[in-house]
Amino acid sequence: MNIEHFNDFLAAALAQPLPQRLLFVFAGVELPDEATPEQRAAFEAGHGGALVPLMCVDKSPEELKSFEGLLLEAAQFDKRWALVFSAALSGTRQQPPSTDDADKPLQHMVEAIQRGEIASYLAFDRDGVPVQLD
Repeated sequence: MNIEHFNDFLAAALAQPLPQRLLFVFAGVELPDEATPEQRAAFEAGHGGALVPLMCVDKSPEELKSFEGLLLEAAQFDKRWALVFSAALSGTRQQPPSTDDADKPLQHMVEAIQRGEIASYLAFDRDGVPVQLD
């Protein structure tokens, strides 16, 4: 399946043979204190910066109807996020993953994003469009 929007990710999760728990880490972009003048100029032009996890949540695909629903929930926390990193956690045929099951994987996601290890996650911008980060 080709993921061209967050809602495609949601549809893919719903189509899986095993129940899923969706993991989300909302990240902002900040300029590190030790940034060079070139990095500062690029950041002011809308490029570069460091990813900073701001908040995280897990949801079953059934709880989340669309990207707009995720936006509405995130807006309640008044955090200026730039990207949402997404992953899915599979359960078993007998048991969907619970929020407790998601705690460690979510913490791992936060720590990975802090280290810049983001290749294994899908990133979406504030419009729900996938973003490829280098």
